[in-house]
Amino acid sequence: MSVASSHPHTSTEQPAAAGPLASVRILSLALNLPGPAALMRLAGMGAHCTKLEAPAPAGASTSDPMGQYDPAAYAQMHTGVQRVQADLKTPAGQAQLQALLERSDVLLTSFRPAAMKKLGVDWASLQARYPGLSLVQIFGAAGERANEAGHDLSYQAEAGLVPGLHMPPSLLADMAGALMASEAVLQALLARQADGRGRCIEVSLLAAAHWLALPRVWGICAPQGMTGGAHAGYRLYPCADGRVAMAALEPHFAQRLWQQVCSAAGDAQMPSAPGAEGDMLAAGTHEAVAAFCAARRCAELDAMAQAHDIPLLTMPD
Repeated sequence: MSVASSHPHTSTEQPAAAGPLASVRILSLALNLPGPAALMRLAGMGAHCTKLEAPAPAGASTSDPMGQYDPAAYAQMHTGVQRVQADLKTPAGQAQLQALLERSDVLLTSFRPAAMKKLGVDWASLQARYPGLSLVQIFGAAGERANEAGHDLSYQAEAGLVPGLHMPPSLLADMAGALMASEAVLQALLARQADGRGRCIEVSLLAAAHWLALPRVWGICAPQGMTGGAHAGYRLYPCADGRVAMAALEPHFAQRLWQQVCSAAGDAQMPSAPGAEGDMLAAGTHEAVAAFCAARRCAELDAMAQAHDIPLLTMPD
């Protein structure tokens, strides 16, 4: 079921795309990664998405930092998004902003509260002028820390996702925050159906990082945890021409893997077959599975996985 917009379309407007948000209009002032990534998801659900940016500096096509240090990523996130430029510090820019707000269902921002107030897009100002408009605010941290400076790396580090000195493999807090922001838009639209009034929802990138870190907090991903390497069927192994991500965690998958290991080496040479989780935690089981993988090429392991329905992914050198 689509969520109806409270703003009628005119004949000059671009026709809405198909999707559950086909009648919804989103205006975004959010820069860098989380806001545009959320906007990309909302556009994918059919929303009519507009991005308002400050005028681009000389020689650049956009003022958004993402568009300057990664134009390809910027282009992908803004596919299907209408982009307009306006200087919100000028009367003309403010007039353009208000015209867009009047036609929008949700405003998406990533400014800190102090900046939002200066630009006149704080919640009190918006609610007084546009009672049906919802506001989704992406902050680094919520509450009293909302004006603190920070970035994905600092949020991941605070959530315990950056052990040692190795950089994280992805911008996890930013991308999780984008998912939470798109979720917040849906929450606001559904809540508005009850009384016609907009909602203000805060999305914290730090909270998003802590959400991703929950399995680590629970101990599931610790070295002694079931998905941290303690289970012989769920870990990385070297093979003859690369690596294999073995994901035979559930008992029926582990049993199928173990049957292949035993069949290859001969039951008499192997530890007892794993009838319970404890057997997959035994050192002897780890050694046997490691030896099995080390003796085989990626193609052999792929064929075994397909023939016996064993979850794994090979990564050739």
